Amino acid sequence: MSRIVLASGNKAKLQEMRALLAAKRVELLSQDEFDVDAADETGLSFVENAIIKARHACRETGLAAIADDSGLEVDALEGAPGIYSARYAGCEGPGADEENNLKLLSELEQVPEDERSARFQCAIVLMRHADDPMPLVCQGTWEGSILFRPRGRNGFGYDPLFFVPGENCTSAELPPARKNLLSHRARAIGKLLSCWNYPH
Repeated sequence: MSRIVLASGNKAKLQEMRALLAAKRVELLSQDEFDVDAADETGLSFVENAIIKARHACRETGLAAIADDSGLEVDALEGAPGIYSARYAGCEGPGADEENNLKLLSELEQVPEDERSARFQCAIVLMRHADDPMPLVCQGTWEGSILFRPRGRNGFGYDPLFFVPGENCTSAELPPARKNLLSHRARAIGKLLSCWNYPH
């Protein structure tokens, strides 16, 4: 099996990505297993940040790398939190998800239900080596809206606030297997798998 490093230390994301990549004969490893620090996300778009993270993981481990950069866009907030979704409330690590959700609810406090449209965006990058001149880049979008209070215990991030109209529940109320068919990350991974040519 080919070994590929995931340019993230997020355990929930690693578990989700392993499930999504189960069709490929690859061993997906967290960059934490190589003591790789998080890259400085200095890009101005999801795609730029995903490339930065993948290149950093390749350079530090010598392995091919997969990186994703994803986040929530809320129309009433002109696309915020966007690329700053993971650190929207200004903190990282344990407790950051709850703080981010509280800030989002606060920002949307006066916004009525029919103006709370939002979407999750995901950019996935597969980079064969640190100097790869043509990384594979795929994108996925998941449309929904933001509730007034959290619901559900599955998932992570903004999942408890993200209402999925077609399922009549939040992302955090979906069984993981169902989320892995619908989510922005699943859609981006689906595109990645359809044109996967690694290893040759």
